[in-house]
Amino acid sequence: MSFASLGLSEELVRAVTERGYTEPTPIQAQAIPAVLSGGDLLAGAQTGTGKTAGFVLPILQRLSDKSVKGPSEGRAPIRALILTPTRELAAQVEESVREYGKHLKINSMVMFGGVNINPQITRLRSRVDVLVATPGRLLDHVQQKTLDLSHIEILVLDEADRMLDMGFIRDIKRVLALLPRNRQNLLFSATFSDEIKTLADGLLNKPAMIEVARRNATAETISQKIYPVDRDKKRELLSHLIKERNWFQVLVFTRTKHGANRLAEQLSKDGISSLAIHGNKSQSARTRALSEFKSGALQVLVATDIAARGIDISELPHVVNYELPHVSEDYVHRIGRTGRAGNEGEASSLVCVDELKLLADIERLIKREIPEEVVPGFEPDRNAKPEPILRNQGRGQQQRAPRGGQGAGRTGAPRTPGATAKPAGAAKPKPAAPRSGNGGGATAARNPSSHRPGGRHH
Repeated sequence: MSFASLGLSEELVRAVTERGYTEPTPIQAQAIPAVLSGGDLLAGAQTGTGKTAGFVLPILQRLSDKSVKGPSEGRAPIRALILTPTRELAAQVEESVREYGKHLKINSMVMFGGVNINPQITRLRSRVDVLVATPGRLLDHVQQKTLDLSHIEILVLDEADRMLDMGFIRDIKRVLALLPRNRQNLLFSATFSDEIKTLADGLLNKPAMIEVARRNATAETISQKIYPVDRDKKRELLSHLIKERNWFQVLVFTRTKHGANRLAEQLSKDGISSLAIHGNKSQSARTRALSEFKSGALQVLVATDIAARGIDISELPHVVNYELPHVSEDYVHRIGRTGRAGNEGEASSLVCVDELKLLADIERLIKREIPEEVVPGFEPDRNAKPEPILRNQGRGQQQRAPRGGQGAGRTGAPRTPGATAKPAGAAKPKPAAPRSGNGGGATAARNPSSHRPGGRHH
């Protein structure tokens, strides 16, 4: 199947080809004809499936098919509105609009908070056909009467599940009230929660439904591994792995903004070029860090979950969970940043005894057991006691109890009864033999009936 066979114009096919794509992904193959038909769409797609092109390409096609007459400059109406949860994702989507539409006479603009509003006001005085925006800054413009949404023909809610998680439901409803009733609505979400279904019921009119990739599935191209470690040895182990295994372009996740800053500083002191990206960073700092990371000039980017939305690097080789997320679905989103477009990727998680319950929840969600490797010199203390992980408001804002300090690692422990730290060079079990806690080897045993330190068992 080719992009031309989906009904796209020669200009759009040329732009897609110039970006190196020859065949549509499953979400593109289904979404493009559905959007071109003019009807509403409810689409479920994991990150990395190519969903952005799945709605950008047919939107550009529809807008160019019935182009609005009028000057290329001046106050022409905004015709398509794409709402995203984060600044990074907004910038990424608008870049796609520009790239795919470069052979068309369609103008686009990105709008988000954290930067001066005046240049955006100036830009709105010239022609904007497609507006990509975050909800908060969009409503700032509405309040200042610098924006007219009364001619919107197509509305897209991208990563709608994340927008609801971030508390944007009221803003979304305020935006919907400003739009014309007769329009096409496209809703994209990684998961179909009850909240998403409620939103879809009120927004969409007899939508086509598309869902690609099993919900909460992890890509087969991603190699997953757990590294058990004591909580106070996590940073040392991360530096060791990066240096000894020559990892470059490593995206590292922490739970908190403070933890991201601290880890980036520590890694830099270890001689590993690192920067942090999170909501408290200025937009210019976030843009610079992301640009350096994409170009390969920056070895490690440390991020919180929300800040990482929109990071789209087609050949990102390494994702590291320095701390496991409190919400299991976020593990899928995190590691989905690697292993994209058929490329292989490696997802590593540094797990201490405090996080064994979180690990069990993740394995239950993805319906698979993640293999473990104990790194010689970093064998966890099997007698370590777990400490509680407290949770602040909002995702990605969790922290440990005051004792022991902020997540500089949680005490890891082998996850089998009575298992001891494995000495370097211990023999690996034979592939056909069941994994038990008494044999050597880097991979810890995990029998269904085994009780694991910290109270974790299957």
